[in-house]
Amino acid sequence: MSQDLKKMYRTVMADHFPDTLTIGFGDQVLRYRKRTWKIADEKTGELIEKGLRYGENPGQEAALYQLREGHLTLGDCRFIEPGLGLASAISEADMIQAGKHPGKTNLTDLDNGLNLIKFLTAKPAAVILKHNNPCGVAHGATLAEAYRRANRADRIAAFGGCLVVNRTLDRETAEAVAENYLEVVAAPEFADGTVDILARRANLRIIQVRRMDRLSDYLTRRFVDFKSLVDGGLIIQQSPLNRIMGPEDLQLAETVHEGQTYRIARRPSAAELNDLLFGWLVEQAVTSNSVLYVKDECTVGIGTGEQDRVGVAEIAVYKAYQKYADALCFDRHGLPYKDLELAVDQGRRPRAEKDAIDRDTAEAKGGLRGATMVSDAFFPFRDGLDVGLRQGITAVVQPGGSMRDWEVIEACNEAGATMVFTGQRAFKH
Repeated sequence: MSQDLKKMYRTVMADHFPDTLTIGFGDQVLRYRKRTWKIADEKTGELIEKGLRYGENPGQEAALYQLREGHLTLGDCRFIEPGLGLASAISEADMIQAGKHPGKTNLTDLDNGLNLIKFLTAKPAAVILKHNNPCGVAHGATLAEAYRRANRADRIAAFGGCLVVNRTLDRETAEAVAENYLEVVAAPEFADGTVDILARRANLRIIQVRRMDRLSDYLTRRFVDFKSLVDGGLIIQQSPLNRIMGPEDLQLAETVHEGQTYRIARRPSAAELNDLLFGWLVEQAVTSNSVLYVKDECTVGIGTGEQDRVGVAEIAVYKAYQKYADALCFDRHGLPYKDLELAVDQGRRPRAEKDAIDRDTAEAKGGLRGATMVSDAFFPFRDGLDVGLRQGITAVVQPGGSMRDWEVIEACNEAGATMVFTGQRAFKH
């Protein structure tokens, strides 16, 4: 059975989707063409022209379509038009090393990485994604620093992930990347010699995204977002637009409750403002219900896709502690925390090594002390916020708009924390 599944993972499926796709919105028509690539077979070296390897799982046929003709305007919204392809426009030439035919998840991870990094163009930035959510996101003084910080934020989840960077990938970054196993590395350009370094990983997909230098052009452009229902129906919506582009767009938390005005007592520091903005921008690429913690423009813990805000805040704390302990363990002993834990249980390593990491992680509160808490929707009660405050977070960014904003503001003031409102929600399903 396991051998059959391994064979399925290696199989590039034929798909029966048509070469062209036409969608009509009344009298407006959009025309798409299916993307295929001629890539050498992994075993024979023969060029095979196929589209996506498979869908989310082996056995699911899938196809990628690129918008080629048509301009859609509905109301006062003009949707994105042909000629602006990113992930859907990748050609064989852009696949500097194809590795193997890409599957659906490779391209959706790349797409969400571009969706996120379009907000982070001012400084070197790196984002590592897995299952269409960021594992680690960071700015850095250099691209290599940004990558190391993003990778260190969650080394375990980054295994087999998709890396997207916003600067020419240089030799120092390439050497750091080559130490780890990734499925995809995407950059606007690759410096001389870097492809040879990355190609040490034979199955790595090395992709050049040529329009990445113009990602800011996509900040104000909407696309049509389709959701297919189990009964064959569709829900169609505009893609969201984030209007928080700078510290000036954040508002100090304030509300009126039963005739009394409640407002945040402390303004954010410059460093906190940077993290508040950075965290909100990262939030645009995280599946809801979500809570994030960031510090020094790097993610510390990312909680995704939960049904309640308390639970997701707690999960993000748990992940922060786990990832902090793992990073300490790797620094000190060159192995993952879980490997050390097993070795201690089996009597192969002294328990004092694990106890020291656990103690230092607890003292540092998993790196959360002084961090910023980010919520994609308002806190309906203060209990979700209290999860972060107990860990020593000092700043919060959230949409606001709850009936109990006054209670949440009081909680921040009691703890000496600051909080800003965005005035918009950031759900992503």
